Amino acid sequence: MASADQKTLSIPSSYEALEQLEPFVIELQQWASFSDEDQNRIMLALSEAVNNAIVHGNDLQEDKTVTISASYQDRQLDISVMDEGKGFDPESIPNPLKEQNLLNEGGRGVYLMKQYADNVIFTKNGSKVTMNFEIG
Repeated sequence: MASADQKTLSIPSSYEALEQLEPFVIELQQWASFSDEDQNRIMLALSEAVNNAIVHGNDLQEDKTVTISASYQDRQLDISVMDEGKGFDPESIPNPLKEQNLLNEGGRGVYLMKQYADNVIFTKNGSKVTMNFEIG
C-alpha cells in the first residue's frame, strides 16, 4: 500500500483479480472508519468501475493493469480506477432506463456507479474514473 493518506491496488485484467476488491474495500473501511452501509455502496460502485476497466478498457488482456487509488480527507473518500485502454466517451453510453435498453445484457455499469457514488468524473479520455463518496 501507499502512504498514509493514499492507498493503491494494482491488479491484472482478469475476472479472478476482482476477488482482490473486497479485502481492499475492507482495508479502506478500517482506514477511513466508514459504516457498513457505505462499505456496500463503495463495493458496488468500485466493482462496476473495475469490471468496466478490465473488460472494456483493457479487453481482458492480463498483461494490462487496472490501478485503483483511494484518498481520504475531510470525510470524503475519493477512489480512482484507471486502465490502459484508449478510453471512451461516457456521454455516448445509452440510458439503461430507456425502454429500448431495458432488456440489454450490459450497459448499466456507469449508471450504477453514478447511483452509488456521490459524484463520478471521467478523465484521461475516459480511461480513468474518479468516484467521490461522502462518508458518514
